[in-house]
Amino acid sequence: MSTNMRVDGARLWESIMETAQIGGTEKGGVKRLTLTDLDAQVRHWLIDKCEAAGCDVHYDDMGNIFARRPGKDNSLAPIAIGSHLDTQPTGGKFDGIIGVLAGLEVLRTLNDSGIETNAPIEVIDWTNEEGSRFAPAMLSSGVFAGVFSKDYAYEREDREGLIFGAELKRIGFIGAEKCGQHKLAAHFELHIEQGPILEDEGKTIGIVTGVQGMRWYEVTVTGMDCHAGSTPMRLRQDALAAAAKMIQAVQAVGLAHAPDAVATVGLIEARPNSRNVIPGEVFFTIDFRHPDDAVVTKMEEEVQAAFGKIVEGTGILFKLERIWDSPAVHFDADCIASVERAAAELGYPARKIVSGAGHDSAYIAQVAPTTMIFVPCEKGISHNEAEKTEPAQVAAGADVLLQAVLATDARLALKKDA
Repeated sequence: MSTNMRVDGARLWESIMETAQIGGTEKGGVKRLTLTDLDAQVRHWLIDKCEAAGCDVHYDDMGNIFARRPGKDNSLAPIAIGSHLDTQPTGGKFDGIIGVLAGLEVLRTLNDSGIETNAPIEVIDWTNEEGSRFAPAMLSSGVFAGVFSKDYAYEREDREGLIFGAELKRIGFIGAEKCGQHKLAAHFELHIEQGPILEDEGKTIGIVTGVQGMRWYEVTVTGMDCHAGSTPMRLRQDALAAAAKMIQAVQAVGLAHAPDAVATVGLIEARPNSRNVIPGEVFFTIDFRHPDDAVVTKMEEEVQAAFGKIVEGTGILFKLERIWDSPAVHFDADCIASVERAAAELGYPARKIVSGAGHDSAYIAQVAPTTMIFVPCEKGISHNEAEKTEPAQVAAGADVLLQAVLATDARLALKKDA
């Protein structure tokens, strides 16, 4: 492994800023929801740049894009660098995006240095990582790993009733290859931390050992919508009042299992949503996370019990449905070691860390040796237009990524020859 070879940090930063114009917001963030016209635009941008770098590009029937730089032995499964280009409705410039564009920069750096790897190297854009338009998150990497069926994915609806499969077809990204047939020798993902630990400790690199367990739920609370002026307080079945207590219960459950647990209600809709009508129905979501799956299960049981007590004797009903379960993930020891060595040899302060956020790598780890590399983001802010990291930090992460990929390529070549 030659640590003298570094990525072109300025070129990488320029690519990030260029893609930030596709769906750029007035506050400096990015709104590029999956399978929208803006998503299609950035996909074509990536394809153009990868083809210009000498890659063969195709996509599968979930719209996952694979850009392959050939190696000496193209019968070998590729070493992949994957992340995503879709964003939250008020997302930033870096979440997921730096992982894809750092992969492009690694390919460009290999070209500049005249390096021919043993195995092919691929850059992957995974479809619908965020799950902000089509729940659940990491949908296409989940299909790739066999967690979800393609039919399930194609049937997902957004809040406007539009269907995933129809939208994927509309933007022209249903490929011929069946999702999951594409074999990978290893998978690396560079990402901002989305938390404050690296910045707080003065570390440049996070060596990610795994991802905590997480579950998503949808809750429907059903009461009776009635006139706000003529229905006495004691006779009301106010779904919103009950939901407010339920949301407080979610908060209490999260606090009870702190500091490792987190519990979030991120979306709420009151119906009929009229100022002089008592709400008859409320819909809201819950997000539970903890490194131990058993604790997540206990949190679910506790919130179910708390909800039952809240509605007892009120005539109000509730339905709590688990819509997504992503168990805790432990990444591959060899891939982790390659990142750890690269950070040390490049002289970057580093620490091991468990990801608090979900990533495509959590599913890909089920079918290929996988790990992630974190770089700091200012104040840990993410899923926010104020999301920020520094050019030097992104370049450092890409340098570690480059060296880890090269080390993995060399290790796999030795294993093949043994």
